[in-house]
Amino acid sequence: MRRKVFDELTSAAGAVVVVVLVVMGALAMWGYTYANSNVHNQLAEQQIVFPAKGSPALASPEIGPYLDQYAGQQLTSGPQAEAYADHFIAVHLSEMPYGGVYSKVSAAARAEPQNTKLAALALTTFQGTTLRGLLLEAYGFWTFGQIAMWGGIASFAMAFVMALLVALGIWHARRVPEDAELLPPAPPAAPTI
Repeated sequence: MRRKVFDELTSAAGAVVVVVLVVMGALAMWGYTYANSNVHNQLAEQQIVFPAKGSPALASPEIGPYLDQYAGQQLTSGPQAEAYADHFIAVHLSEMPYGGVYSKVSAAARAEPQNTKLAALALTTFQGTTLRGLLLEAYGFWTFGQIAMWGGIASFAMAFVMALLVALGIWHARRVPEDAELLPPAPPAAPTI
């Protein structure tokens, strides 16, 4: 095979790879933008605000170190949702009877259907665990968005490197003599006596 033909073929294949990487990068960045804006908008609609700085709610050593950085802010991002779910709601649930585990509270409430306090506790536990789960779900989607962002950046970087290699391949194809072979023919074998 002629060296020039080989360079042109590999450069064309490399150009296809560049296009594919750019499309993948664009789709990943779209996924990142979609996930982040959707998580932000959904959380903002709930109007959850972290306790104010110096609030007794932040005085607990199980809560304060994790929520002080967000004190007084509205909850609008994945990391905020995770902090609120795991270090505010979860702590308060753990302080409730039955450790705030809904299945245990619900079983106790069903065992005593006339106990209104237990029924109210089951409802409160259900609401707390549901809110915690929804906030952690928002954090999960935010994390997928972050992964998509880094995937998009990596895809664009690889497309840039591949574009450079394609340019070098085209440059080399123009410099190679028309009759140059990819693998030069083997020298003739020495005669045997």
